Amino acid sequence: MELNALTAISPIDGRYRSKTEPLSGYFSEYALIRYRVRVEIEYFIALCEMPLPQLEGFDHSLFEPLRDVYRQFSETDARRVKEIEQTTNHDVKAVEYFIKEKIDVMAGGRSIDLSTYKEFIHFGLTSQDINNTSVPLSVKEALEEVYYPMVEELIEQLNDYAEQWKNVAMLAKTHGQPASPTRLGKEIMVYVYRLEEQLRSLKDTPITAKFGGATGNLNAHHVAYPQYDWREFANSFVSEKLGLEREQWTTQISNYDWLGAIFDAMRRINTIIIDLDRDFWMYISMEYFKQKIKQGEVGSSAMPHKVNPIDFENSEGNLGIANAVLQFLAQKLPVSRLQRDLTDSTVLRNVGVPMGHALIALQSTLKGLRKLILNEDKLQEDLENTWAVVAEAIQTILRREAYPHPYEALKALTRTNQKMTEETIHAFIQDLAVGDDVKAELMAITPWNYTGM
Repeated sequence: MELNALTAISPIDGRYRSKTEPLSGYFSEYALIRYRVRVEIEYFIALCEMPLPQLEGFDHSLFEPLRDVYRQFSETDARRVKEIEQTTNHDVKAVEYFIKEKIDVMAGGRSIDLSTYKEFIHFGLTSQDINNTSVPLSVKEALEEVYYPMVEELIEQLNDYAEQWKNVAMLAKTHGQPASPTRLGKEIMVYVYRLEEQLRSLKDTPITAKFGGATGNLNAHHVAYPQYDWREFANSFVSEKLGLEREQWTTQISNYDWLGAIFDAMRRINTIIIDLDRDFWMYISMEYFKQKIKQGEVGSSAMPHKVNPIDFENSEGNLGIANAVLQFLAQKLPVSRLQRDLTDSTVLRNVGVPMGHALIALQSTLKGLRKLILNEDKLQEDLENTWAVVAEAIQTILRREAYPHPYEALKALTRTNQKMTEETIHAFIQDLAVGDDVKAELMAITPWNYTGM
């Protein structure tokens, strides 16, 4: 079968392709090759700018045409790299040869012989200098251009609801039991706060890269040109050309510690959204929300009346998969035998998988939130049926008044099978041995106004 959305094995590239397609520019095989070409070319340009003696004659006006090789990188170009790889059996070496081919094309009709400069493509590098800059760069740009905006859109939607429903009283549930009333907007604001805090933590996490030669010591650079400070060059190249932070002490590969931290930070955000999904699922089950009905949609193949909270369920499931992969990545990548084994290579090709599932989940959560219709009557009904929740307020004021054993008195009143109503509570208050001003204060407390700050 030909590969397409129907025949793809992964739902990321199949059923949910329309939701994850923006990530293909960062994590596909095509994207990885393009990032590698970009790093190789920027490295060559940086060598020319030093300049190395053998590169002093290179025409700097060719820098932009060189950059166009990765700026205008096409699927045809990617296929050419894969063709070369069939011979080299090495993916990064194929990129090196591809760029050399492009230089040969650029040399046509020029007075200088560009071929004399070609051997400074991939000069002194190992493949991991390219992979361990390309992958972090793809993660960085995918976060900034796709993931962060989606999380921020979710936060904005929640913030809008928090403001819209800030005065809507709601019965709180702790341990699944009626608890001191709260406000719906405040409970949503809890998620705004949590997501903002963790998103800030994620953005503050450095995205680092390994760039130091075959075993991390810049051996080849130093032996060829011992007069240069190659460590300073590498630091400058990684930060100024790529916008990453260079890891100062490494083996052949990245330490991956900070990449692991990125994945852990993403996992915390996902966990918060799982919590949110489950809460809204419960609110819908409690009939605090109804859902907008779309003409033609089916909720159940057997029960015509059903409108299921499938968007929150879809999100929860995808976030669970994302977190499982993120946890594996964060635990596996920093572990390597001696100076390097190859296990990181195949694992790195999966860094887009958890982000794909997270992207599906974020869109599903937003879809679910935007289908909500507040059923304020049900919230009011639950408060009306649960007057016992004002017991905390009453016993606290009685404590203030030095009333004897106030907690025990309220406990005896409310922890029975008798339903607590407004009349029950008010009759209790009237029998208290306190002044009329205190009684009036207590009588003014209701499940609707006992919602705190």
